[in-house]
Amino acid sequence: MSDQETIQLNQVKVTSEFWQRYRDLVVKEVLPYQWEVMNDQANIDIADDPQNNGQDKNSHAIANLRIAAGRETGHHYGFPFQDTDVYKWLEAAAYSFSYQQDDNLKKITDELIDLIADAQDEDGYLSTYFQIDAPERKFKRLQQSHELYTMGHYIEAGVAYYKATGNKKALQIAERMADCIDQNFGLRENQIHGYDGHPEIELALVRLFEVTEEQRYLDLAHYFLNQRGQNPEFFDEQIKSDGEDRDLIAGMRDFTRRYYQAAEPIKEQQTADGHAVRVVYLCTGMAMVARHTGDQDLLTACKRFWNDIVKRRMYITGNIGSTTTGEAFTYDYDLPNDTMYGETCASVGMSFFAREMLKIEAKGEYGDVLEKELFNGALSGMSLDGKHFFYVNPLEADPTASKLNPGKSHILTHRADWFGCACCPANLARLITSVDQYIYTVHDNTILSHQFIANKANFSDGITVTQTNNFPWQGDINYHLENDNHKSFHFGIRIPQWSQDKLSVSVNGKQADVTIEDGFIYLTVDQANIDIELTLNMTTKLMRSSNRVKDNFGRVAVTRGPLVYAAEEADNETPLWDYHVATEDDVTTYAYHEDLLGGVGVIHLPAKRERLDSVDDALYQPLEEVPVKDKTRLTLVPYYSWANRSNGQMRVWLYR
Repeated sequence: MSDQETIQLNQVKVTSEFWQRYRDLVVKEVLPYQWEVMNDQANIDIADDPQNNGQDKNSHAIANLRIAAGRETGHHYGFPFQDTDVYKWLEAAAYSFSYQQDDNLKKITDELIDLIADAQDEDGYLSTYFQIDAPERKFKRLQQSHELYTMGHYIEAGVAYYKATGNKKALQIAERMADCIDQNFGLRENQIHGYDGHPEIELALVRLFEVTEEQRYLDLAHYFLNQRGQNPEFFDEQIKSDGEDRDLIAGMRDFTRRYYQAAEPIKEQQTADGHAVRVVYLCTGMAMVARHTGDQDLLTACKRFWNDIVKRRMYITGNIGSTTTGEAFTYDYDLPNDTMYGETCASVGMSFFAREMLKIEAKGEYGDVLEKELFNGALSGMSLDGKHFFYVNPLEADPTASKLNPGKSHILTHRADWFGCACCPANLARLITSVDQYIYTVHDNTILSHQFIANKANFSDGITVTQTNNFPWQGDINYHLENDNHKSFHFGIRIPQWSQDKLSVSVNGKQADVTIEDGFIYLTVDQANIDIELTLNMTTKLMRSSNRVKDNFGRVAVTRGPLVYAAEEADNETPLWDYHVATEDDVTTYAYHEDLLGGVGVIHLPAKRERLDSVDDALYQPLEEVPVKDKTRLTLVPYYSWANRSNGQMRVWLYR
């Protein structure tokens, strides 16, 4: 695929009522709230943080930068990667300027750039923990230090801020960081022949290359990918040299090399193993480097990881990560619902991966997964008020179990104010403010429309695409294409897997006979104006998982369009495990409720409910004494919206 596309995407203005509400929320509530938290000015309670590891006081993230810059005195507080909370917040703010200028926010972010510049060492190094408290340990314990991960997040933010505002200092900080890393890492005798324990720098370097066209940055990203796993003992050797008992993060030495994607070269690795966020950040970098360099072995590995995740290790909501131990993948088809992890950051990272794969090839499956993440797995991570967050996104929850079963204590049934490890809130914010970048992909002379998010997009050669819809509540998707120069090009529209059994397409009012190719339909456009009407199948569907997934055996999940639905205690009598969906009855109803949960579609399903045994009945009884099942109905709301009312039970997979 050529990087020199005939058509260029210039600007996208999101007009979707659904997404604009979230994008406005980030600007009005999320960014100011997170800024207060990072400055230790918010009255927050993070005692319910599922992974607080003792970091349960304040963020101190801005203070760390001020200390490193010499503006304050003191010690570093928080995790070694605490700086990244600030950088992801800055990146989210940068994207927000594309749709809502805010002079006060711009003043804050410009001053933040100045602070970051002052905190940066002369050689370009910047990681406040090591600058403040452990300068002698720079790059000495990369399994745990997150130094390259941290600088990678600034590089992403610096690139985004430069592109949004033209602030050259923001870009120069990123370039100096990359130059520092390039000086210290590589295969020369005086360099470190290694890589970070948490992939991220790879994708960041490619983004820096794309804006600067400096080949060294792409080469360095390629080096990190090729070097990973070449010496499986690299981390162990560093730990031995640095001191066995000097862990930066408790317990990190206990994980296997596969957890760090370091057991073997990634081009040889067969399955997606280890910490879920690390895996998808790594895969995103792999896809980016493969696209720019033509490294086919790297691309083959990308597809292998993609297939393993999507076909064997992904939840129906798009969430990934089956266990709280290490926030990790486990093995194929191991998808427990009530002890899973499904970290919000992992869904954000999976969105990155899907977008990059779409840039490589026009395959509808990538758009399907991206859609699944945007409307379900990632969006669940933030409350409707923008000030409470999920780190963990379960598919089954019970407040009593979370409170009294230590094995389920990480499953919160209400979103928290903040986290000691606060990677998720700002990560989701930067995804939402940049969602305009996830709607179209251009391949040479073809425009791919793969997300149904209402917008007006301007392309080169005078091409304008206006998409209108009321998605995800309705499936009528309308396009108006203006092509003043009569340029001949192809326009591809993704047909989601959930609608390939039924759809209708008309062009300029006439029914069109279309063929689906790898999940897309294509139209040739050469006239000045064209109107396309696409009608998708928005019927409610009962889904089953592969019968290789033991946790879902005999269960169904409910979907409508792109949305996965959930039953929660706010709408149904408990316990929720007592219900059986009456699949033989076809009296499912759907209605949109404007005044509920910010406006949601609600599904009512026929169900049967077992009469609960008395507390005095025997704990175990003969099978023939089957409880009576009474006819009833279940009410379901979109999964992303659960836990915004009362604190109660929730289930996605229901008995049948």
